[in-house]
Amino acid sequence: METSIKTKQPKVKASTVIGQFVQGVGKVTGGTILGITMLASSVVAGGLVGLALSFRNLPDVRVLRSYVPTETTYIYDIKGKQLASLHGEANREIVPLSKISPNLKRAVLAIEDSHFFIHQGVNPNSLGRALKVNWERKEIVEGGSTLTMQLVKNLFLSRKRTVSRKLAEAVLAIRVEQVFTKEQVLEMYLNQVYWGHNTYGVQTAAESYFGKAANNLTMGEAAMLAGLIQAPEEYSPFLHVKANKHQFRCTDKDAPLKSCDRQATVLRRMRELKWISLEQEKAARAQTIKLGEITSWQTSDIPYVTEAVVQELTERFGKDAILKGGMRVQTTIDYKFQRMAEQTITDWHDRIHSYGLYADQIALAAVDPRTHFVKALVGGVNYKKSQFNRAIQSRRQPGSSFKPFVYYTAFATGKYSPETVVDDSPVRYREGNGYYTPKNYGGGYSGPTTIRHAIEVSSNVPAVKIGRVVGLDKVIETCKNIGVKSPLEPVISLPLGSVGMTPLEMAGAFATFASNGWYSEITAIVRVTDSSGNVLLDNTPKPRQVLDPWAVASLTNVLQGVINNGTAKSAYIGRPAAGKTGTTSSERDIWFVGYVPQLSVAVWVGNDDYRPLGYGVTGGNNVAPIWRGFMQKALDGVPVENFPSPSKFDKP
Repeated sequence: METSIKTKQPKVKASTVIGQFVQGVGKVTGGTILGITMLASSVVAGGLVGLALSFRNLPDVRVLRSYVPTETTYIYDIKGKQLASLHGEANREIVPLSKISPNLKRAVLAIEDSHFFIHQGVNPNSLGRALKVNWERKEIVEGGSTLTMQLVKNLFLSRKRTVSRKLAEAVLAIRVEQVFTKEQVLEMYLNQVYWGHNTYGVQTAAESYFGKAANNLTMGEAAMLAGLIQAPEEYSPFLHVKANKHQFRCTDKDAPLKSCDRQATVLRRMRELKWISLEQEKAARAQTIKLGEITSWQTSDIPYVTEAVVQELTERFGKDAILKGGMRVQTTIDYKFQRMAEQTITDWHDRIHSYGLYADQIALAAVDPRTHFVKALVGGVNYKKSQFNRAIQSRRQPGSSFKPFVYYTAFATGKYSPETVVDDSPVRYREGNGYYTPKNYGGGYSGPTTIRHAIEVSSNVPAVKIGRVVGLDKVIETCKNIGVKSPLEPVISLPLGSVGMTPLEMAGAFATFASNGWYSEITAIVRVTDSSGNVLLDNTPKPRQVLDPWAVASLTNVLQGVINNGTAKSAYIGRPAAGKTGTTSSERDIWFVGYVPQLSVAVWVGNDDYRPLGYGVTGGNNVAPIWRGFMQKALDGVPVENFPSPSKFDKP
């Protein structure tokens, strides 16, 4: 491993290392001249060559000054509740040494390297003993590694058990201790070491095994955890606890035997070192151990939300940064609010089936108009049966719920108002090699009618006519200005919602109507930091006025009539609210999108295979009640607010 660092290399003499090896062997063999001679000769003969190569090819340990281990990313709700953890191979959370229990530090040092604060990276006695055993067995069977040697092996070297690797390990360990303090080495080790079950580092291990932070470990817990390092899976209490008993004492007959044996070994070693008393050893053995849960590969309780968050993170940072970067992601979602939304959809799915509505799926998206923060996402009725997130991934025709974009565009020209009369009468447009003839739902025409009435009863012909006059490109521009990213084509049927849009796009666009034209980027993320608290992304809303105030206030005024007097009377919630129904041809998609000043919500009902939902179904009759049911719960305790009157603003 080469390094590009040009700073001066720490000097370590080969004779110093060999001398330490020989000194250690001499102590182990009782000073026997023959033993020293044989071992020293073999070490010097092959070791000097190995060391010479090591000095030339080994990495510069000073790269550890800027080394950042891979670390797990955590996603939280807006109140700090953990929703999910994301990681690659290594599930790890980094903590400073000051936030690691003294009990654990002593336990690890006792069982792994009790001379850690005395040696300089290599323990001659341990290495000498290991060399003697390996010589006698003619193979590498004992390591004699210090914590520092274990650290450099994990970071820089292969796992192959050879003399040359052991020599390289020793050289690197000495170099590390010339560059870093003992405390720095211990901190790196405790954050790097593997503890089993895809768990790396002491913080993640403490959370997994005992459901607590590393600084809160008791003596009994610390001793058990330290005992796992030698063979984590073999000694894991998760694998050996009897009858799924997750609370035990190691004095119980049904305690996990291997884990408790290792705990006893660690505690006995601590007592032999006089780091604890006999009474402390007994008390630790008698402590109640309550196991936590393995934290690796855990699934989210609200997967529709966390998947949307991951999608947004991936677009901004890339997949590797999410899985390895140790991000802390605060979302815009309140966990309880999201669960309420999911339960509402589940309940209504069961209910609409009893009404003869043949719909497999319902999706819901809720956005706060004041911030454009996503408040709830329900991508389907059962995530376990279908992981497809219809709230953000399914582009379905919105039908007449698209009409507000057309009418806003008309109002923004200053040439139209809610009281403008438009002729609701048959019309035919040439399209391609044929003709397109828009028709009203149920047939029939109203003749001269106001835009207000046309919207309330959802007449199709006036919307198509006005769309043609104001310009379909202008309508598309309106959509893009308020966050619609789905592709839109200026076809004649565009005003009737013949394009595909997601529920989140609809809820976000209507949220701009609800805020009287103020827009921010729609997001499910409030803030992202790294594990040290450095801000990587701050989504504090930056609203800007993108719609004409008079035009949007006029539109909202008209859309209130849809609920009070028109096709969505079943959406009435006893407070000022505006919205629009949507029903596509052949009854394949039905919608209701509505808002109050504090919340914009889109609800879609349909089938993934585009089967018709049943004759006569409409957004007003079959979806508006779902919207009402959700809003009544969502707005419980939320003060009533009025929309601004168009009279407050100048007409364009």
